[in-house]
Amino acid sequence: MPYRHADRDRVLPAWRDSALCTARTPSEVRPPHGRTADAPQGIHRLSAQFPHTGRIERIFVRPARRTACIELNGTLAVAGRGLEGDRSHGGRRQLSLIQHEHLPVIAALIGAEAIEPALLRRNLVISGINLLALKPLGRERTVDLRIGDVIVRIGQACSPCSRMEEILGAGGYNAMRGHGGMLATILTDGWIKVGSEVRVIHC
Repeated sequence: MPYRHADRDRVLPAWRDSALCTARTPSEVRPPHGRTADAPQGIHRLSAQFPHTGRIERIFVRPARRTACIELNGTLAVAGRGLEGDRSHGGRRQLSLIQHEHLPVIAALIGAEAIEPALLRRNLVISGINLLALKPLGRERTVDLRIGDVIVRIGQACSPCSRMEEILGAGGYNAMRGHGGMLATILTDGWIKVGSEVRVIHC
């Protein structure tokens, strides 16, 4: 039987009095799946915890575009610019970091036994600390590292460019996706050496 407008008053009053229609304040609403109201703060606390410090394994500078990287045992980092001898002159790409543990993964994805990190054109090869986990959670947050005598601030992911296809061969670009490391800006002058400790000091 079709619903008639006249039936409205016999149907709706029961719903008006139902607990299902009772207005609740935000504090009375339970988050789904057992989450607590401070879940975001909990995630931020977890993101600041690292099992141990990292270590500088290799250092490279790039004198100019399309020139071979030069490997160094140590170099001076210049605040607001980059590593001494590198072609970086400020901006968001002052320093590039790549995960030492990802090198075998990249090699496997391109079908090689190993890969020379100089080919990837990143400044610092870092082991022992998950670089992707350093990416700030939220625009209002920052993550700072002490690398040797230098303090740097983590920026965005260092995504691969099309030249990786040229250097690594067919599929090289996709092999680097997700493994390109992170960018950072340099906050203080100082020396960075192979073997320098990498420590999160603000997260």
